[in-house]
Amino acid sequence: MADGLGESAEVRPQVAVRDLGGGVRSVAVPIPDNPLGHTLVYVMDTDRGPVLVDTGWDDPGSWDVLVAGLEACGTGVGEVHGVVITHHHPDHHGLSGRVREASGAWIAMHAADAAIVRRARETRPERWFTYMAAKLTAAGAPDEHVAPLRDGPRRRTPPGLAPALPDREILPGELLGLPGRRLRAVWTPGHTPGHVCLHLEEEHPARLPGHGRLFSGDHLLPEITPHIGLYEDPDDATVTDPLGDYLDSLERVGRLAPAEVLPAHQHTFTDAPGRVRELLAHHEERLAGLLTLLRQPLTPWELAVRMEWNRPWEQIPYGSRNIAVSEAEAHLRRLVKLGRAEAVTGSDPVTYVAV
Repeated sequence: MADGLGESAEVRPQVAVRDLGGGVRSVAVPIPDNPLGHTLVYVMDTDRGPVLVDTGWDDPGSWDVLVAGLEACGTGVGEVHGVVITHHHPDHHGLSGRVREASGAWIAMHAADAAIVRRARETRPERWFTYMAAKLTAAGAPDEHVAPLRDGPRRRTPPGLAPALPDREILPGELLGLPGRRLRAVWTPGHTPGHVCLHLEEEHPARLPGHGRLFSGDHLLPEITPHIGLYEDPDDATVTDPLGDYLDSLERVGRLAPAEVLPAHQHTFTDAPGRVRELLAHHEERLAGLLTLLRQPLTPWELAVRMEWNRPWEQIPYGSRNIAVSEAEAHLRRLVKLGRAEAVTGSDPVTYVAV
């Protein structure tokens, strides 16, 4: 029995590591206070040392788990040769800078997300609050929802405003320069404009039928639908169609028919074409449901309130409501582009109606 008088033992973080065969392992790096729980960081052996696919959230506890996970994989953070980022979100790119500092590793990212990273580093937090307040007001959000962004104290910096600048650009369709491996970049915009999946063009270690393995980031997940909202960037006013981008990207990935999918959340799975069909059907059903709601003119906020989520609107936290409105707007843009909905002339805030 411990009497509390001796030296305290070192408390090592709990680490979940899986050996996926073929020189690939996963480390579950926790995301603090997030229902997703963790990001699966993949550790891939190369002839020059381990290369990571994503790195996890920038948090001391998450860093400790990543370091311990690499040790459990038989290597160390100082041995990392490179970091390949599927997209710029902080639960994927957050620890990249610390990994580079500890190892001298390069960081690779698609140019579209690298541009967001550069602009984020140059943008003051107050600019983001002002931008989000203006967007929510234009979407018809009530004043009591916008007020904390517009008038509240700026005590908390939004995550992801000081991400590491990448050293290399991921070029769609090209093999990454990983000695001893065949890893090809597949551009899959939708979740972010520069999201990439990574096709490991090597025989599956268990010889499952299909074409290699696919590191899918957030593009293709086994049980949940990735968030598809507007591409948030206060310094870029381009009118984009994220949902259209995503649906096109889904079909591209389905045609690859990998033997196994290695996503950034939840767990690995097979039958990528089947999962793609499920997601395409889900979004078609959701668009049809929104057209029913849009029989009467609605603002994006009003539409979000009426949409089906995984819980009643009254139980959705403040930040998640902002994400929901962005998702409603992405679906509205798709309907407008398809000619199935239109903005009501002269409405302020703007409302939309089915055509």
